[in-house]
Amino acid sequence: MIKGIAHVCIVTNDLAATERFYCSGLGFKKAFDFVKAGEITGFYLRVTKGSFIEIFRKDKIDREALGPMGHICFEVDDLDDTSRRLESHGYKVTKKSLGADQSWQMWTTDPSGVQIEFHQYTPESTQFTGKDCIVTW
Repeated sequence: MIKGIAHVCIVTNDLAATERFYCSGLGFKKAFDFVKAGEITGFYLRVTKGSFIEIFRKDKIDREALGPMGHICFEVDDLDDTSRRLESHGYKVTKKSLGADQSWQMWTTDPSGVQIEFHQYTPESTQFTGKDCIVTW
């Protein structure tokens, strides 16, 4: 069911400083940018093959409430099967949808309130193509 951790989402109010830390400091490579209305609003960093850190700009971060971690995402081999399994154990999941990154996704929340995203990649997923991900949300 779970193939691995697809990505961890981190929010920042300084994209350049965050990119510098992870790319220059830790040696990660940028995989692609998130672009909204022509402006870069975030990016993906490749940690290892198939494993990423997702960075989004957020002007205000409530470090007391949720901290800078946005969510964790697991790569799965079959979203429908994962949904059935979770629902059979009484957990609510969103309907699957095709994300702006061309990956199938759905969401749930763990008992502590951590948002959990699930990805099922497609051949067009930006995680494979490296194309910028144009977002409208």
